Amino acid sequence: AYCYHGQTLLASDKCGEAIRSLQESEKFFAKAEALCKEYGETKGPGTTAKPSGHLFFRKLGSLIKNTLEKCQRENGFIYFQKVPAEAPQLELKANYGLVEPVPFEFPALNAQWTPETVAAFDLTKRPKEDTAKPKPDEEVKPLKEPDIKPQKDSGCQIS
Repeated sequence: AYCYHGQTLLASDKCGEAIRSLQESEKFFAKAEALCKEYGETKGPGTTAKPSGHLFFRKLGSLIKNTLEKCQRENGFIYFQKVPAEAPQLELKANYGLVEPVPFEFPALNAQWTPETVAAFDLTKRPKEDTAKPKPDEEVKPLKEPDIKPQKDSGCQIS
């Protein structure tokens, strides 16, 4: 998130904040990379997943590095902005492109559902059915197909 936020800040000519955001991104990426390598070396049942070798993870590392180098280069000869000590705050609430979720509420219970009605659905008190034996499949008799011979005179004409 810090990487993409840094790209957005660079696009809006806030190069100092973009550098700080990308530095924060680099720090979190290094921490995630260490955790992924530790996870990949863990012994135990299951597949041998290696998250650090995943394509997204590899691309993200080079994206962070390249964008940070670009920001530092452009800040050195175009913007000359100071890099803040604290990372910029991420805007966690998206305000575009998303529909506001509708909170789910259970419908009100019908008046007919009383505790006595619910207790009547006890499956342990059901009658045992001996007639539930499977019926033998009926034998399918083969049908004789009519002998159809191709006819030349079908009535179709090609013009």
